[in-house]
Amino acid sequence: QVQLVESGGGLVQAGGSLRLSCAASGVTFSNYVVGWFRQAPGKEREFVVAISRSGTNTAYADSVKGRFTISRDNAKKTAHLQMNSLRPEDTAVYYCAAKLAVTASSGTVYTRARTYDYWGQGTQVTVSS
Repeated sequence: QVQLVESGGGLVQAGGSLRLSCAASGVTFSNYVVGWFRQAPGKEREFVVAISRSGTNTAYADSVKGRFTISRDNAKKTAHLQMNSLRPEDTAVYYCAAKLAVTASSGTVYTRARTYDYWGQGTQVTVSS
């Protein structure tokens, strides 16, 4: 059974940093594209960032470029989202997602939520002004 567990959320002041982690179990992690999405109250879930199976390719939402960095460690079955220069508008529940992509090229990334097969339970990030 595939499980994704996020951690690392919390309350931080504007300009601060947080590092989110996504731990996977029940999968061959290197076969999956990993994405981070977020959902603020009253808003739809939105794409934040994704990383290819090999870790060689990434895609970022314009709103987080230059501030957020995604990484992954396939041996440890984990992915991380380093968030710097946080803003109040970054406040949301952040979700880790995984998409089986063993037949795709190793550099493939996905940005649409409906593409992903598995989701974590989410972790709250609150940025105060």
